[in-house]
Amino acid sequence: MVKSFRVSDLQTLLASMGRSKSGLKQDLVGRALRLVQTEYSPELLKNVRQLYESRFPKTSGWLAARRPESVPVNYSSLSSSPTATSQGADYLNGISKPITTPAAEVKLVPLPFYQTLETLLPPTELIAQNSEKLQDSQCIFELTPSQADQIRNTSLIYSSVTALCCRICYTDSIGVQEDQYPPNIAVKVNQSYCHVPGYYPSNKPGVEPRRPCRPINITPWLHLSNVTNRVTITWGNFGKRYSVAVYLVRVFTAADLFSQLKLCSVESAERCRERIQDKLRFDPESEIATTGLRVSLICPLVKMRLGVPCRVLTCAHLQCFDAVFFLQMNEKKPTWTCPVCDKPAPFELLTIDGLLSEILKETSEDIEEIEYLTDGSWRPIRDEKERERERERSNTPDYPVVDICIPEANGHSPAHSSTSLTAKSGSSSVGMPGVTGAPAVAPGGGAVVDLTLDSSSEEEGGGAGGDSEDTEDSADSPAPKRGRYNYDKDLVTAY
Repeated sequence: MVKSFRVSDLQTLLASMGRSKSGLKQDLVGRALRLVQTEYSPELLKNVRQLYESRFPKTSGWLAARRPESVPVNYSSLSSSPTATSQGADYLNGISKPITTPAAEVKLVPLPFYQTLETLLPPTELIAQNSEKLQDSQCIFELTPSQADQIRNTSLIYSSVTALCCRICYTDSIGVQEDQYPPNIAVKVNQSYCHVPGYYPSNKPGVEPRRPCRPINITPWLHLSNVTNRVTITWGNFGKRYSVAVYLVRVFTAADLFSQLKLCSVESAERCRERIQDKLRFDPESEIATTGLRVSLICPLVKMRLGVPCRVLTCAHLQCFDAVFFLQMNEKKPTWTCPVCDKPAPFELLTIDGLLSEILKETSEDIEEIEYLTDGSWRPIRDEKERERERERSNTPDYPVVDICIPEANGHSPAHSSTSLTAKSGSSSVGMPGVTGAPAVAPGGGAVVDLTLDSSSEEEGGGAGGDSEDTEDSADSPAPKRGRYNYDKDLVTAY
């Protein structure tokens, strides 16, 4: 009884007897066992029995079967006893399975990719035989001829595969238990080690690698005859309790589950419109009136356009994800979590959105988002860039062309006043220092000036030629103020 207590039970027992309740569970167990062995008082027995019955009610029928000292352990006699196996008796740790069903029955969570056909060994606790950290537990069973035929001929009848799988979980009768491996696990079937899933590497710093716990396929190493099969489980005994079970299952693929989903769980377009109208119905108590709901046509899992829109019935959002990719990802790494809101998304609650399936057929590939309206209708929402391109194609405005050489157009003086005056008068211009060639007259009336500096004219120091040209135009206009670099002071250059 004491060995099956939790930490809280051990602390309660030790405190009631005036002993220290601090330390790890191993220390508490050793302290409680020494207390039972040295102080065999009625008060102590009463406390132990009360704590045990509070955790395992009505255990008198199978208590004797759980105690290892009540049954002699003799593996050789078990393996050489064909009469015991022929009568359908199962063994764990060399101990015969109790006939009465334990009250604290462990229930394993159902798995979508595994359909249980028969139970060869119900969840039975792994019991440590000694104080060693590494323990070996064995279970012995024999396949019936019908079970062996199912495994041999299943691929000829069904697209799925029938196999024998071993599942391990925590020993806890509260709720349903998920698969959980003990530390240092190794599974040997008839003297051959079978594959146990390894650890997933973690990309986040400081996060330990996680091992995916799933059923262990032991089919390839079985004897498909009347020969006894022996499964040996090596596990680390570090204070936690584990149970093992063996099932005959039918293994499905992601394609099989997708076929079931299309056949049994498709929400009609009319029901989807009613759901949208319920969400957009006017609420007088709400300060903000919702006139539409936007839904993306891109799958949040793979960032591609949706193929088969799917969502969970219990989720409040209308956003869908791709059913095919979702099932394929859970086949490789089962999480069953909604990629939109991170809430649980079990297979039995998945449904295909019939309305969004019709919308995907009616819209083109460039439409990535739609908006549901209050009456249940919808409209496509185009990208901003696409709308700008359509606006330019449909209505291109005639923008006025500004000539930078005309002073009145932009408020600045031209590059050279003499050139501008010459361009306005329409006569040929006179060459200026630092300017190569004469300006040309643009078709719109503006003057086009080549402002490329001539290095040869700079080296010759040629401010002299400029003085003579300025004197010729002095009668018409004042000479422009020149700076050090031979251009007007009010002209801003941009490179």
